[in-house]
Amino acid sequence: MITDFNKIEKELLSLSKFVKEVSVIKFRNKPFVFIYPDFEKLRDAKIINIEEELLWYDIELYNMNVELSDRLEEYKILTSPLPKDADGNVDKKLLSEMIERDNVFESNTAHTTTSKECKELISYMEDLSSREVDLSSHMELDLGLNSINYVELFLYIEHSFGVKIDETIFADLMIVRDLCRYIQENKKFTKRSEITLSNILNEPTDKKLIFSPINMFLYKFILYPIFKIYFRLELKGEENIPKTTCIFAPSHQSMIDGFFVLSTLPYSVLKRTFFLSYKNTFGRSILRPIAENGQNILIDSNEHLKETLTYTALSIKEKNNLVIFPEGARSRNRKLLKFKPFFAILSKTFNVPIIPVAVDGGFEALRSGTFFPKPKKIKVTYLEAIYPEHLSTDEIIDKTKEAIDTQMKKDPIKL
Repeated sequence: MITDFNKIEKELLSLSKFVKEVSVIKFRNKPFVFIYPDFEKLRDAKIINIEEELLWYDIELYNMNVELSDRLEEYKILTSPLPKDADGNVDKKLLSEMIERDNVFESNTAHTTTSKECKELISYMEDLSSREVDLSSHMELDLGLNSINYVELFLYIEHSFGVKIDETIFADLMIVRDLCRYIQENKKFTKRSEITLSNILNEPTDKKLIFSPINMFLYKFILYPIFKIYFRLELKGEENIPKTTCIFAPSHQSMIDGFFVLSTLPYSVLKRTFFLSYKNTFGRSILRPIAENGQNILIDSNEHLKETLTYTALSIKEKNNLVIFPEGARSRNRKLLKFKPFFAILSKTFNVPIIPVAVDGGFEALRSGTFFPKPKKIKVTYLEAIYPEHLSTDEIIDKTKEAIDTQMKKDPIKL
């Protein structure tokens, strides 16, 4: 285990221009990272998913170059500068105490205000985030809002106050106080609007789905025999793949997990299946030609959020299938990451089943930071459908994650 925390701090500062201060302390025999971002540079770059940016382009860049046992897994992104002692040095004892109390830099600012608009906004945001909101709260880092929440928030503000906000404007307004002031200065009316995500997903879009049946045929029938030989690919649960519209929800350990799913789906299903992919990975690399010539829906979590949601929903509304990785990112240690809710929201909104897919072995074959896959065994198991009727979104998420986790423990890859 690395003990030179000063070296780690210097490395993290050098990797991202969006890190202003960083401190690493020992907590429960593991390194714990505190990052205070450069919010001004983040605003200039129009980045609204701050945690994602700092995780993948700072912490994970560091992790790529160290042994698995030395990777940084515990972190906290702060909205206030690191606390200092009388000599101006970071007070690491106070940081440790704050973790123990589980109240790292909680704000004590009261949310009292005479503005009716601000009171309405705070009330809405407390419902949206299920957290107490005050004027100093940061939308993402304090309230935990995500890209889907932002779309709901933008439309609520537009319908409640007549103020249009997009990601470009929002990058400067991620503190509640700033957003309140902007609404107060630009409002055309004030009325409480009831905007639901279902309304958003059902909105029409001018975009058309682009089918590539020949390319999908070629991808499948070229990749499958290669994977069978090189990775000793093992396929189970084919009987669980429905002929009707569904959402495939695979686990995620490597960059090529999507190709394992693509190669194992029957062509009759594959030709009407779309893959949700991040533009940062598939739109700006050697994978871009594949993404553009396959049935991919490229998303960017910092821009065009509403358009992305309605376009993604189009694939389901037109009775096609969708592959969404619920974790949203590759596992850093083989363990399942927290599942993001979008796949479950789509399932619930359009009443289509979830097919959990256990894709195992990718971590050993092509873990984060490596570029050429090793010939490690891969298992792909399609599990029984989870139907959304009578289930809440949270229950759909829990059942999907539990199904995948149970399968991977029951039939593990022999390491």
